Amino acid sequence: MARRGGARGLLGALLAVLLAVGLGVGLVLLPAAAASAEAPRPTADPTAPTPTAPRTERPPQGSAPDGSTVGGEDLDTRGLVVAADAPPLPVPLAASGWLVADAGSGAVLAARDPHGRYYPASTLKALTLLALAPRLDPAQVVAGTPEDEQAEGSRVGLVTGGQYPVEFLFRALMLQSGNDAATALARAAGGTAATVAAMTETAESIGAFDTVVGGPSGLDVAGQSSSPYDLALIFRELVSDPVTAAVLTTPTVQVPEVPGRAPGFQIQNQNPLAGYPGTLGGKTGFTDAARHAFVTAAERDGRRLVVSVLDTENQPLRAADQAALLLDWGFTVPSGTPGVGRLVQPADLVVPARPTRAPRPEPRAAEPAAAVAPGPDDDAPSPLVGAGLAVAAVLVVAATAIGRRRAVRRVPVSEESR
Repeated sequence: MARRGGARGLLGALLAVLLAVGLGVGLVLLPAAAASAEAPRPTADPTAPTPTAPRTERPPQGSAPDGSTVGGEDLDTRGLVVAADAPPLPVPLAASGWLVADAGSGAVLAARDPHGRYYPASTLKALTLLALAPRLDPAQVVAGTPEDEQAEGSRVGLVTGGQYPVEFLFRALMLQSGNDAATALARAAGGTAATVAAMTETAESIGAFDTVVGGPSGLDVAGQSSSPYDLALIFRELVSDPVTAAVLTTPTVQVPEVPGRAPGFQIQNQNPLAGYPGTLGGKTGFTDAARHAFVTAAERDGRRLVVSVLDTENQPLRAADQAALLLDWGFTVPSGTPGVGRLVQPADLVVPARPTRAPRPEPRAAEPAAAVAPGPDDDAPSPLVGAGLAVAAVLVVAATAIGRRRAVRRVPVSEESR
């Protein structure tokens, strides 16, 4: 009996030592394991069935790659948040998601479901312009193709063989929401895949992590999304750059003649708030799945506000009219009022490498491999992994020998549905 008890005591002591070693190794391994286990960012799937009807459930909620809420934790809500001491909000506001912010200070004055990932419809063209304006020469001429003529949805009227400067195509994209202009611009930028990559890179560079791009036009694609917060970020960047700001406020533009095919004609800016005092531009959006959307900005007395509206019907008020009410309200909020969050600046961001399960077709030479933790596809595992596995094996044997069950740590589940 004494010998058996001594054996048990020795085994218990050994188990205690092994547990301590195992915990030490585990604490070292946890950060790397957490990094490698981080879920990939959402992606669009052009091969999946196209959404053709509004969502029947609340859309997913976005977040930064590390899981945090961009702009502050108070924006981690599916409901309404309003700056303290602000006047009562205007009514009626029927949109499922919206946001009004001071573009200068970045203060978010009020929002509803700010990080809800809605179908953006043609408001996504704001990102197309933001991504391609610095990448394309405005004087570059793009030839019209049958693909442009057959573009689905709204078209400005490009024809095969037409010669269209990029500068014109940007205006056709934003003034008339031309999906044919979007296809022509994407072709000039290297194709749809290259354009989607450029748009994604641009969105991430400004903190618009809720935005998932499926194409350059905003036509519905499974998984495509943007949020009230992201659209406000994107539009703030557009109105801050003189080149893109000039595109937004162009009143009319002439479509070039194509001899023997199509006469030249004029198109007008379709921004429904073109007459709003201090307007800096606006972009509408509509599809059967997205419903109505709108993003805009305006300036009064040196103060700029940006407003985004997503997923609304045009009753009792149009999306643009709801945005106008929010602009009116925002200008009544005293300048300098602390917000419920803020629009981040690109300098605030540290964007981690996007998780991947396969090598990129065209890896970037400037990507430093040493700066990131080993991922799931790395060929050489850390020596600590082997040590951890060895310790774990011994622990299992020891625990089995004394008939103990391994404890399971419970992870708390958030009380708020995402």
